[in-house]
Amino acid sequence: MSFHHLCFYSAFSLSTLGLAFHRAHLVSALLCLESMMLSMYISLSIWPVENHTTPFTIIPMLMLTFSACEAGTGLATLVASTRTHGSDYLHNLNLLQC
Repeated sequence: MSFHHLCFYSAFSLSTLGLAFHRAHLVSALLCLESMMLSMYISLSIWPVENHTTPFTIIPMLMLTFSACEAGTGLATLVASTRTHGSDYLHNLNLLQC
């Protein structure tokens, strides 16, 4: 296993564990999802270089675009939930209470 693979697996695993154990606030859940997307972006950026293929070089740019859209949607959800519920705790965001 190369150093790049080890970095990718450790970053993805740490962000998954962070999402599983520390999701009291919506901001921390969004940061863990963003770090998962960025670790996948790094792996998809390194993959064409390791395999010497050029047709797959557009995939990391598409993934970065989707990640930016996901971050914008997450921040809009954060602002909306903070305005309606008064906090960003995830246990307050029950749809049955609305």
